[in-house]
Amino acid sequence: MAGPMEGIRVVELGVWIAGPACGGILADWGADVVKVETPDGDPFRSLDWLYQGDGNPPFDLDNRGKRSIALDLRQPEGLAALHGMLADADVFLSNIRPGGLERMGLDYPSLAERYPRLIYASVTGLSLRGDERDRHTYDVGAFWSRAGIVRSLTPGDADLPYQRGGMGDHMTGLAAAGGVAAALFHRTSTGRGQLVESSLMRLGTYMLGWDHNVTAMTGAETEAWGRGSPPNPLINCYRCADGEWLWMLGLEGDRHWPSVVSALDRPEWHDDPRYGDIELRLENARALTADMDAVMATRTRAEWGEIFDASNVWWSPVQSTLEFRSDPQAIAAGCWVEVPTPDGGAIEMVATPVDFSESAWAPSGPPPELGQHTELILLEHGYDWDDIEQLKQAGVIP
Repeated sequence: MAGPMEGIRVVELGVWIAGPACGGILADWGADVVKVETPDGDPFRSLDWLYQGDGNPPFDLDNRGKRSIALDLRQPEGLAALHGMLADADVFLSNIRPGGLERMGLDYPSLAERYPRLIYASVTGLSLRGDERDRHTYDVGAFWSRAGIVRSLTPGDADLPYQRGGMGDHMTGLAAAGGVAAALFHRTSTGRGQLVESSLMRLGTYMLGWDHNVTAMTGAETEAWGRGSPPNPLINCYRCADGEWLWMLGLEGDRHWPSVVSALDRPEWHDDPRYGDIELRLENARALTADMDAVMATRTRAEWGEIFDASNVWWSPVQSTLEFRSDPQAIAAGCWVEVPTPDGGAIEMVATPVDFSESAWAPSGPPPELGQHTELILLEHGYDWDDIEQLKQAGVIP
């Protein structure tokens, strides 16, 4: 196993995405992540119905390289086995709702008293605090809906766009992984663990930080801009003659304006009083966007790409996942990684988004089957085969 977290032991009690995403990143970075599941398993496993026989790619991304132990934590013997793992763990990671953890004695105050060196990583929907801390939610609720993101993307009375799964979860998991790394660093000098908390609501607030900071500092509501009338038409999407889209990236409007006018071959726009500077173009954004739409519709995206590159006009193609999969720059950037499979082969999957020059990481293997490592993990923590058989007879393990 390779990576900067090699030697770090993580016990993950998580379901669905945000908590396991953090564990998946730590596993990629080299940590030994033990995924504690109920005998029925993480409900995320059941999503395979959506992929019609092609496995469960979302689950695989967030759970590769982990080991799985199945325990019935409702029974004292199950909790005792979990505590056996926590006794020599570095990190306890969970996105179970706070009330449920408290009822099992797995809240932060309880574990901190018992294991003072343990890093306790809490990933919640709405925080450990507040009257609604135990409200049912997913990233669609706490991140996408409640934190204002979907409204920020929806001008006027347009229908709300549908969220792709896991976006807020993955950002929250990434933030939690960074928090765990910082807490482990702090422990090197103090010898003590601490609580690391991240929530879908906090990530939604930070992701939409520009808008929320405007509101916080001015008391004003922010406006959702539509592509037909953006604040700066030089940073907007345009459809080309072949139906493909590109996004122009002229954020510094006055700086990029001459190059855009030249590339679009519209010299008369230099003298158009509506377009004289960025403030005038804001006032006349609808008209300029319509003018640019008409011009962009005359050539294919590939043709505009060559013209824009030659004219130093900044732009980006709008791609599908299938297009992006074969994008040479995405391949060069390491967006995919080969994951070993049990048969000695490998399958290509999405890479987690951080690399290290001196402690390169590599996935150690595919996601575990439910309870795949139950006996092995128990043996590592002092159980013998007679103990294991008794646990099976009592229904504590499958």
